[in-house]
Formats: sequence, structure tokens, C-alpha cells
Amino acid sequence: MSETNGTLLGLRPDQGWIVNEHEVDMTRPARPVRRTAIAAEPQDIVIDANKAAFVVVDMQNDFCTPGGWMDSRGIDISPNRAPIEPIRRTVAACRDHAIPVVWVNWGVRKDLLNISPSLRHAHNPKGDAPGLGEAVPGTRSEILRKGSWGAEVVDEINPGEADYHVTKHRFSGFWDTDLDAILRNLGIQTLLIGGVNLDQCVMTTLEDANFLGYDTILVEDCAATTSPAYCTQAALYNIKLLFGFVTESDAVIRGFEAT
Repeated sequence: MSETNGTLLGLRPDQGWIVNEHEVDMTRPARPVRRTAIAAEPQDIVIDANKAAFVVVDMQNDFCTPGGWMDSRGIDISPNRAPIEPIRRTVAACRDHAIPVVWVNWGVRKDLLNISPSLRHAHNPKGDAPGLGEAVPGTRSEILRKGSWGAEVVDEINPGEADYHVTKHRFSGFWDTDLDAILRNLGIQTLLIGGVNLDQCVMTTLEDANFLGYDTILVEDCAATTSPAYCTQAALYNIKLLFGFVTESDAVIRGFEAT
């Protein structure tokens, strides 16, 4: 992308250098603030939509779709399907208002060379069932293996070629991934977060984002878990007390539309 006084080395002028034969312009002129008011708890918030992204964690077939891994274990996946429609609407609003959408999904290596015994145990605690990356008999699932059906985003939510995709192999989306680098190169400071499971991958991703200095906002109806209700209560309590804010998809969409 060429500028009148040089070539832009970056995604946008506010994120990159402009260079020519004689000069490197590192000023990175800031974009105008898009003040966006959102009803939230424990307080209402105002964010800059130009510095916000929607991060969706693990809305994958293995967690959310009949015939996936969790369903094959006899776990009621209906709670994990509840966020599908709110996420779909929120994603559409983000695209309409130029808010980046980032899909963060499990996708383990076939050889599991970056997976520890403790992580294998978490997914196969008794050692008597298929583990990470292995096929589940009678299903389409190769448990969370990168490139498999089980690791794909559910059909009801079209991830979109214009969105950003990050593959993870731990509960947190920030551990040993390029998520932080992607967000910083997009100029993101505020994260709206949804997905499953709320008390596990969503919570650890949100906590790590908070530790890295991002503003963290859980979109509650865009998140869910198959864990007992007290796990959700604890997660919401700690987010509002320590790690950020909690809002709803309708409040986010109304905020975008009023900007």
C-alpha cells in the first residue's frame, strides 16, 4: 500500500511505519476515537470501537454439536449450543461496524508433541477412552485434532474468511499462540469475549488477557459451560470482582448501532 510520501509498512498508518528512500516516519497517527457506550456490570462502560475486537473461544463441533466428542461421552451439550444465536448476531454486528472478530479454537497436533501428560489426563482422566487427537468410534470426531471436523467451528456460525483465526493447544488462547501479536498489530486494547466452556477456556483466556493489560468484557449470553451452575456463578463473580466486566449481546449491539 503506497502513501503519498512513501510506502506503508504495516496494516494501517496508526500501526505501521511509512518509509521512502530518505526517511522513515514512525509517528503512527492515531485514528479518531469511536466512543461506544455499553451497559455492563459492575459498572457501565465506554469503549473505543476502533480499539475493540470480539474474541470467540472454542465454539467447535467437539464441544457443541451432536456427534462430537462431548456428546459421545453422554454430556448434555445443550448449554454449549445456547450461545450460538447470540454469537451469530454479535458477529454480524461486528462485521457491520468494522470490529475485528477473532476465532480461537483448539487444534492439537496429530503427534501430540506439544501436549503434556497432565493435559492428556484432563481429557482422558481414567485412561480408558480415546484421548486428544484420537478418533471416537461411531462419530466424526478426532478429538480436537487440527484440521478435523471436531475442531471446526459449528456450522450455524459462519467464521468468515475476513475474520482472524488462532489455533491453540492449551486452555488459554494466549499460551504459546500468536493471539497477542495479532491483537497488538490490529491496535486492539479492548476484548469482548464469548465462547465455551465459560469456566475453563473462556475464563483462562480472559484472565490471561487481563494479565497482559487488555480491557476484558465477557458477553455473558455469548458464553456457556456444561459444568454445574456454581462454576458459572464463580466465574461471573470473579470477572466482575477482579478481571473486568460482564455485559449482554444486545447491549453490545445497541452500543455499536449508536456509535
